[in-house]
Amino acid sequence: MPTPDQPSDVAVGRDAHPRRTILVLGMLSTFGPISLDLYLPSLPELATDLGTSTSSAQLTITACLLGLAVGQLIAGPLSDQFGRRRPLMIGLVCYLLASLACAFAPTIELLLVLRLLQGLAGAAGLVIARAVARDLYEGRALLIFFSRLILVSGLAPVVAPLIGGQLARVMDWRGIFVVLAGFGLLLVVAGLVGVPESLPPERRSAGGLRDNLVGFRELLGDRVFLGAAFASGLAGAAMFAYIAGATFVLQRIYGMSAQGFSYAFGVNALGIMALSQIGARLARSRPATQVLGAGLAMNLLGAVGVLVSVLTGAGLVPLLVALWVMVSAVGLVFPTATTLALADYPHQAGRASSLLGLGQYLAGALAAPLVGIAGEDSALPMGVVVVGASLSAGLVFWLLVVRTLRRRETTA
Repeated sequence: MPTPDQPSDVAVGRDAHPRRTILVLGMLSTFGPISLDLYLPSLPELATDLGTSTSSAQLTITACLLGLAVGQLIAGPLSDQFGRRRPLMIGLVCYLLASLACAFAPTIELLLVLRLLQGLAGAAGLVIARAVARDLYEGRALLIFFSRLILVSGLAPVVAPLIGGQLARVMDWRGIFVVLAGFGLLLVVAGLVGVPESLPPERRSAGGLRDNLVGFRELLGDRVFLGAAFASGLAGAAMFAYIAGATFVLQRIYGMSAQGFSYAFGVNALGIMALSQIGARLARSRPATQVLGAGLAMNLLGAVGVLVSVLTGAGLVPLLVALWVMVSAVGLVFPTATTLALADYPHQAGRASSLLGLGQYLAGALAAPLVGIAGEDSALPMGVVVVGASLSAGLVFWLLVVRTLRRRETTA
């Protein structure tokens, strides 16, 4: 059996329509970017309209991130027990309804609750998309499939801020939540016609608290799984800190317009897509750990550049370049870390996917509010947070993944 570090070129062979599967699963993987990025250009307006502070407005991002994190922990095990389609469709319908409710929220407090519910519902799409991919593919084929998914899901960070910037011209932030509800309706239709039931009844888990606890204990006892999950989550935390802070940093401190901000955001997302395809090519000839290590090193390099740009007052262009390097590295990190984490767990892909997603979004939820603690006139907290998260990702990867795999090689 191939090791996680040296996967084979194997497809499980249950995907009769791979292009359609990539398209639909890629769309399901956009819940996070779409739910977070579409209304970012309108976030300052939201704060003014609801009479709240910058930090409170940023908490709407945190609430959604928490929902996306915890919701995966619920939807993943349920999909191992009941199959992939039923939990997915329930989540999609609930997302549609929660998005509509957000559009009519009269206070910041109610909006925070509704954003949490929106994230909980949207999490089903994220976790089940990864689980379906693991049902259908393994080894290098899985890594390449995840990289191809980013060609679709990576369009969301490109398109969402661009559309959000244009929508901000013709509607307020409430209208943007109506647009999110329309996106939910589109995914309901896509889920009905394009998501195969990839987990037959004979491969489903018994379910229940005991079965889930045993499964989670197995995952949490695997250092390679933990290392890949934590490294991915911490690198993602740097990206989410950027998502939460860039609106105020680039627009209010550096004077970019909402449209200019959306273009800068889109260029970074294009970087994610490009690096994901480079990672897929590298994975054909190099061990997964080398690809992941390169991505984490690039992520840290960009984060250090962000902090140096802020501390030295270097200006907008150096900051944008550093942000591009940091954010684009996610295209190398996420597919490779996901493949390493899921490689040995075809029997509980839903649970493994849920813990992986929990780490990514929980780390992001913790990092996002920290970038606003010094108010809207300082970019220093964002620089400190992204360096801390990126450095921690590299350390976790070295201590848990690299050292464990080397130890396995010497004892084999």
